[in-house]
Amino acid sequence: MVSLKHHDVDKPPSKRMAAKPMSLSFARIRSLLAAHGDIRHWLVGYSGGADSHVLLHLLARHRHDLQGQTLTAVYIDHGLHPASDQWAQHCEKVCQELGVAFQTLRVAAGPPPGESPEAVARRARYRALESLLGMHHALLTAHHQDDQAETLLLQLLRGAGPHGLAAMPTATSLGRGLLLRPFLDVTRAEILAYAKQQDLQWIEDTSNTDFRFDRNYLRHSVIPLLKARWPSVNRSLSRAACHCAEATLLLDVLADQDLQQAASEHLDCLNVAALRRLDEHRQRNALRRWFQHLQLPLPATTHLSLVLREIMTPARDRQPLIRWAGCEVRRYREHLYAMVPLPSHDPARIFSLRPETPNLYIPSIGQVTLQITRGEGLHAAALAGQPLTIRFRRGGERFRLQGRSQRQALKKLLQEVGVPPWERERLPLLYCGEQLAAVARLGVSADFAACPQQEGIILTWQKTAAFDNV
Repeated sequence: MVSLKHHDVDKPPSKRMAAKPMSLSFARIRSLLAAHGDIRHWLVGYSGGADSHVLLHLLARHRHDLQGQTLTAVYIDHGLHPASDQWAQHCEKVCQELGVAFQTLRVAAGPPPGESPEAVARRARYRALESLLGMHHALLTAHHQDDQAETLLLQLLRGAGPHGLAAMPTATSLGRGLLLRPFLDVTRAEILAYAKQQDLQWIEDTSNTDFRFDRNYLRHSVIPLLKARWPSVNRSLSRAACHCAEATLLLDVLADQDLQQAASEHLDCLNVAALRRLDEHRQRNALRRWFQHLQLPLPATTHLSLVLREIMTPARDRQPLIRWAGCEVRRYREHLYAMVPLPSHDPARIFSLRPETPNLYIPSIGQVTLQITRGEGLHAAALAGQPLTIRFRRGGERFRLQGRSQRQALKKLLQEVGVPPWERERLPLLYCGEQLAAVARLGVSADFAACPQQEGIILTWQKTAAFDNV
C-alpha cells in the first residue's frame, strides 16, 4: 500500500488549488526563475513526497508566471521499494489533476558491495535527470534549509573541505542545462504548513525513518538534540554553508590563476615546473580545481598527497601512476596528465580500411579517417590497389619520416615528439600492404609522401571519449 498524508482525492482540483494566505509564497521562486530568463523548459524532480509536491503545486498555481515556458514533472523509479510502481501512479494522478505533464524514468540503483545505497541512488537519479536536460532546460528540486543543514553536517563528519562544506548551491550546471533549488532558504516546517493548509496529498516513504542511513540518523536523533539547545541550528548551519560557498569562489579564482601559469597546449596536461613554484597549499587547491575542470572524480586527501609526493618530486626518467576510482594521474617528463582510466587494448588487432569508405571506428581507440587533399599527406596513387590496414605498435617498428634520409626506430621518433608512453601503443598505424605508411600524430612515410600538386590522403584520428583525456 502507498502511505499517503492528507487524502483529498475526492476534492476537485479547483478547491485544492484555491489560494490561501501563506508565508511560503511563489515570490521566493519567482525571483530565481527571473534570474534565468533564457530557460524555455522547466522540469521538477517529483518524488511524491511533501517537499516536491509543494514545489510542483506552487508552480502549477502560478504557471502564468512561466510566460509560455513548459513544465514537466519527472518521477525517478529507483526500483528499490516494493511500492515504487504505486508511487509512480500516485504522482501521475496528481499531475493530471494539476494539468502538468508527467514522465517516469526507471534507473538501476542497486548498490555494489561496499557502496553507500544513498550515494548510488543519488548518482543514478541525477544521471537520469541530466539525460533529460538540453540547452535552455532547468531542473528544479525541493531541497530546503533543513536538507542543507543535514548535508553540511554529513560533509563535516566525512572530513570534507570548503567545497564540501559549501553543501548545495542554489544554482549550478547539470549536463547541458541548469539545476536550481529555490527552497534552500525555506524550512521544512514552512513546507509542511503549506501542504496542510492546501490539503495536499503526499507519499510518506517509510525508509525515511530507517536509522541505517546516516541522513535519517542525523535528522531524527542528532538534530533534535541540537535544536533543543540551539533552536535556530538549521538556519545557522545553512548560513555557514553560504560562507563556505563564498570562500570556495575565492579559492577557485586563485586556482584558475595558478592553473593558467601551469597550462600547456592541452587542458589535461600541466607543467610540473610551474606547479613546483607554488607552495603546497596552492598546489592542492590548483590540482583539485584541475580535476573539477576535467570533470574527473576528486581525490581523497591520501591520493592527493600521493600525487604531490610521487609525481611532483620524482626524477625525470620515472613514470609514476596514481589511481583512484574513475581517475588516473600520470607524469611524463615535466608534464602532469589526468585522465579517465584507460580502456583495455589488444595491440594485435588489425582493421581493414578503404579509401572509398574512409571512416573507421575502433572501440576504445576512436575514429580513424582518411581525408582527400592535394600536395600533402600520402600519395593517393601509391596506395592504389594495395590493402590498407590500421594496426598498432608491437615493438621493433622502423619508420622513415618525411624529410629524413634514414629509417629510425618508431619508439625513438615518438619520444622525440613527446608522445607519452601510454599513448604510443594506442596510436593508429596505417599500413599499405606490409609497409608502414603513416603514424597518427607523427606523420607520413617519406616512401609514400605526396609531392606538390599530387592528390594526397591525410590520416586523422579522433579519440574516443574514454581516451579524450590522454
